[in-house]
Amino acid sequence: QVHLVESGGGLVEAGGSLRLSCAASGRTASIFKMGWFRQAPGKEREFVAAIGWNTGSTSYTDSVKGRFTVSRDNAPNTVYLQMSSLKPEDTAVYYCALRITGSTEYGNWGQGTQVTVST
Repeated sequence: QVHLVESGGGLVEAGGSLRLSCAASGRTASIFKMGWFRQAPGKEREFVAAIGWNTGSTSYTDSVKGRFTVSRDNAPNTVYLQMSSLKPEDTAVYYCALRITGSTEYGNWGQGTQVTVST
């Protein structure tokens, strides 16, 4: 089992930056990919970005391309989401999750961290 804990959310003005962290503990050798998702009030949870745990390959949803960067540090098993040029529409609870090798779905969701972007 792998346990995920997010941190780094907060309140920032539009145009500002924040860096989110997702620390993984437990059987991290089973991780295939780590993903960031977000859920705004009244909306469904959406994919934001992902990174291959061993390959480092990345993917992003179109609305954050060029503004957000996902990266990972395998020691100490942490994935980051650097968010720049933040917009009010980026306001949401951000979650990290993982896909284990052989799985097609994300699981082991973290508790989430609130990001609020003010105008």
